[in-house]
Amino acid sequence: MTGLPQKLPLISHQLVLGRDRAAARSMLRAVGMEDGDFGKPLIGVANTWTDTTPCNSHLRELGQWVKEGVREAGGVPLEFNTIAVSDGITMGTSGMTTSLVSREVVADSIELVGRGYFFDGLVTLSGCDKTIPGTVMGMARLNRPSLMLYGGSIQPGKYKGKDVTIQDVFEGIGACAAGRITQDELDELERVACPGPGSCGGQFTANTMATVFEAMGVSAMGSGSVPAVDLDKERVARESGRLVVDLVERGLKIRDVMTRQSFENGIAAAVATGGSTNSVLHLLALAHESKVDLSIEDFDVISKRTPLIADLKPGGRFVATDLHKAGGVALVLKELLEGGLLHGDVITVTGRTLREEVENAEEAQGQRVVRALSEPIKDQGGLVILKGNLAPDGCVLKIAGHERMFHKGPARVFEGEEEAFEAVQSGSIREGDVLVIRGEGPCGGPGMREMLGVTAAIAGAGLGESVGLLTDGRFSGATHGLMAGHVAPEAVKGGPIAGIRNGDQIVFDIQARTLSVDLCEDELKRRAEEWSIPSKEIDSGVMTKYAALVSSAAKGATTS
Repeated sequence: MTGLPQKLPLISHQLVLGRDRAAARSMLRAVGMEDGDFGKPLIGVANTWTDTTPCNSHLRELGQWVKEGVREAGGVPLEFNTIAVSDGITMGTSGMTTSLVSREVVADSIELVGRGYFFDGLVTLSGCDKTIPGTVMGMARLNRPSLMLYGGSIQPGKYKGKDVTIQDVFEGIGACAAGRITQDELDELERVACPGPGSCGGQFTANTMATVFEAMGVSAMGSGSVPAVDLDKERVARESGRLVVDLVERGLKIRDVMTRQSFENGIAAAVATGGSTNSVLHLLALAHESKVDLSIEDFDVISKRTPLIADLKPGGRFVATDLHKAGGVALVLKELLEGGLLHGDVITVTGRTLREEVENAEEAQGQRVVRALSEPIKDQGGLVILKGNLAPDGCVLKIAGHERMFHKGPARVFEGEEEAFEAVQSGSIREGDVLVIRGEGPCGGPGMREMLGVTAAIAGAGLGESVGLLTDGRFSGATHGLMAGHVAPEAVKGGPIAGIRNGDQIVFDIQARTLSVDLCEDELKRRAEEWSIPSKEIDSGVMTKYAALVSSAAKGATTS
């Protein structure tokens, strides 16, 4: 069998057709390919399955359904795996430094396997936070016909008659340390908050990015909001498998979908739903990979004109499964589109425009999750970009809840997350303080840890409405309050955050979009130059490589 060329000019023909490819075909026969398969579209199914986190533990079965859909459409699926690091599990430890690094490894591995096997198309399966942008970054680098399928949200837990998520457990730790709940109550909460597979249940990073990619047309509309254990997940997985073969036949590449206008749609979806600050980091990185001109300032421009209309945790009342029942992401997008806040004519992976995808969105009777544009939760979106003498290149702050618009207070400086967490747990933080956590940036971490342990402890201790925090690290999507992350330049790169000392007066002015300290520029620069980088034990290997290559958070913290 030498294989005869098809009408389609498939990339995979280089791998499997002709006399000289007999050895490759021989090996592929050993994994199940047969005579009729050579010459068909080869579809890579990149799975981030792992049993180390509930966010991804169900993706093995999801992958099987995707492959069945590929076969039904006349393609040949070849599944391979990549990694996932759980933010929620590693949070508060040195293991958290590996999380953002894993995004690059996911992208690198998908790119490498895709190039090596000449896949004609790709379906990538994601779950935990960094696997979502990581899979799409890999798709962007390859620029083949492809789509991303999100594994879906976990169901909410039940505690004392209320829906709870992992956010409640993190905040419960702080509440227990402050004596606001008992150890027995915390134990009970721990046991019920995560009832099964799926990603963390609020509009945290995973669900934010899933929302963004439906809005961008990278995922089929309605596929991401289907919860992880919903019976409908099999249908959307099979449809994704069939759809990628159709993409190959139409020759629609992923960068044809990921245009500047689609990025603007994604940002609008993030800010309208009170999404994670991490969306800024990930979309900047993805724009870099997609050769799309996007800057950190664009997020503030779009957020200013886009009302917050989805009442979702952590700033709101409802969880991701509630949004699905209400009408899904399409309901949010339809409202934004009717208000002239989206580009409706952009193409999506289905081949239909965004307008066509959302025009028939069904709203559940009596739903309270998504507001009308005429009655928004806030007149502006949930993310703001601050600049000033502490963040010349910018920083990110979420205002999806009831955050103050102005705060001035004395700095409490900590060289790393552990010092700050201990201070909160010991009760030494006072109302009005501004916690400054530095040395946790992309290079300084290295790896730019999330600070949910600290921010949740602050909330749990009852200080969420009275203190501020700024860091060159980043936050979980579950973080809420006056918390400015991604401060750039970071401390180890000579950023002004390195010059802050205990007692300096820090000013958050949200209306003016500034983050500043009451010091003259020369004094702040002199202090930053005098600051010495705390020693860290970093083994040689991936972390050292990452620190040497990574860009500023204001550029997406990319390594390519």
